Amino acid sequence: MQNWNLIAGILIIASPILFSMIAYPDSVAWSWNEGRGGYLFALVFVVAELIGLKIVISKKRLLTVVPIALLTISYLVSLEYGLRDYIISSAEQFDVQLIYSWTWMWDFIVMAIFIVVALSIFFGKRWIRIAPAGPIFLTGTAIILSLDAFFPYDTLGPLQYIVPYFVQANVWVITLLDLGTAVARDNVMFLRGDHGSMALQVFWPSAGVHSIIIFSLVIGAFMLKMNIPRARKSMYFVLGIIGTITVNLIRIFSLSWYALKVTTDPVAWEEYHKIAGEIMFLPWLFAFILVVILIESRRLKKREEQEKSSSKNN
Repeated sequence: MQNWNLIAGILIIASPILFSMIAYPDSVAWSWNEGRGGYLFALVFVVAELIGLKIVISKKRLLTVVPIALLTISYLVSLEYGLRDYIISSAEQFDVQLIYSWTWMWDFIVMAIFIVVALSIFFGKRWIRIAPAGPIFLTGTAIILSLDAFFPYDTLGPLQYIVPYFVQANVWVITLLDLGTAVARDNVMFLRGDHGSMALQVFWPSAGVHSIIIFSLVIGAFMLKMNIPRARKSMYFVLGIIGTITVNLIRIFSLSWYALKVTTDPVAWEEYHKIAGEIMFLPWLFAFILVVILIESRRLKKREEQEKSSSKNN
């Protein structure tokens, strides 16, 4: 029997996100700092964690969240009628360096607040264990956008620290595969390939440091839900971080390969750069979580079968 109240609750939570995608499709860009593409991934997290639950949400709680959803939609509409201009003008007062990261940051803050409030009304304090991944993903993205807004490029030393090591590793791979000429100097790569020369300056967002932070937050929330030994949680966490770093190295390599083998045209290269990170990181994040679920589900099923077999023998 379907839990229709739960489905209604998911649809209410989804409504502002779906509205933004239908009403303002141009805002759904897949670059992490230039659009609302992250909304969709947050929604996937929410749906994945809520669907199939046996918890019944009362009609009163559902109706309580409806006006909050409408208020969130009103925020999205008001952006088109002057609110975004106000947010942009306020950036100067706060000494913001990157305007776009500042404006998108507020979108993610508002959506994170809405989903947290909705989940809190639906499930009380239990929401933290029931469906934390979506809100944490949105909050993590908002935090990264705020760091990018106030400390752009290489001004935030701790996050920039590991970038030269990524660059050196990438140059080594290019040289090993004989794809062209590559030289590293701190966080700058000088490349010469089939279409001429190009210098790439790599900052912490382009190196995927933000994805490591977001992955840590999301997988931490996910592990909080799982009833498995701490040692296994730690193992999954470490393997996930290693995998995320590997994905980031592949991303930097793909950006270099694009300049070496496809084009050195700055406009075309920048278009590829905008999506190269998220189209690798987000599928990796979902794939990793799915693999962990499958492994642990099989372990649980095997353990239950062993317990049944043992009880029959006794």
